[in-house]
Amino acid sequence: MSMTDVSPVNLSVSIAGLCLKNPVMTASGTFGYAAEFTDLVDLNRLGAIIVKGLSIEPSAGNPPPRIVETPCGMLNAIGLENVGIAAFIEKKLPFLRTLNTPVIVNIYGKTIEEYRQLAGCIEPVEGIAAIEVNISCPNVSSGGIAFGVDPQSAFTVVSAVRKQTTRPLIVKLSPNVTDITQIARSVVDAGADCLSLINTLTGMAIDIETRKPRLANITGGLSGPAIRPVAVRMVWQTAQAVSVPIIGIGGIMTASDALEFFIAGASAVQIGTANFVNPRATIDILDGIEAFCRRHHIEKLSDIVGTLKTG
Repeated sequence: MSMTDVSPVNLSVSIAGLCLKNPVMTASGTFGYAAEFTDLVDLNRLGAIIVKGLSIEPSAGNPPPRIVETPCGMLNAIGLENVGIAAFIEKKLPFLRTLNTPVIVNIYGKTIEEYRQLAGCIEPVEGIAAIEVNISCPNVSSGGIAFGVDPQSAFTVVSAVRKQTTRPLIVKLSPNVTDITQIARSVVDAGADCLSLINTLTGMAIDIETRKPRLANITGGLSGPAIRPVAVRMVWQTAQAVSVPIIGIGGIMTASDALEFFIAGASAVQIGTANFVNPRATIDILDGIEAFCRRHHIEKLSDIVGTLKTG
């Protein structure tokens, strides 16, 4: 049978009012502002681009060393280095507007007011399809405890952003909690249209010769294949606890990895650490997903979402 005889696979997904041509997105912080990948990836083939997390003011991030390779992954303590929301809108967004791929802006703050200001800055700007809220950041008003590990803090910050924007609101959940479904329900109650999970797991590495941390920040976020089983489990649990769409993240290196997340209940996926290993990972994974669907005669990718058999 020739390729022309094969019926096309419908990979499109609808998430929180966003219509994406396919479910493969870039994870914030692993793809820069997209222009960096122009010579490596056909950016118009991606389902969505999520840019590096943005704050009110530019941030230089943490001092080096701030990336350490670990078995099956890496630890990072970049510290959310970014150009700031004003410079992003002025200097980075014009290029992104030339693409046929939706652009999602990831935001973070250290106070409720910073989140509110960021959402307010974004609201009148054209070319931004949705907002992803990173609630894994420390709330300086509460002794540095991350917004995303306390249901009430998570509710408060998402409510503040929700009041400032009419755009689809995606909330990125922290895995560093006892019960992720409790946080998920709280942010959905606050107005989240979609959830992305998981963010990195807190980890640490030590140089045994010097007896010093291998990261200047001491601890960092663990990502890569090592965390994938945790992420799949949390996506599966969350999909049963809330009715909003879920975007799966965590150690997705291949199409098979992505398909685990779909079966567990995710409607889309974000590719992160894989971009550092293989800059074309997003496209390779997209091609692999389509090939799987053809092989199994699946006409619509959405037909396999949440089809895990546990009985």
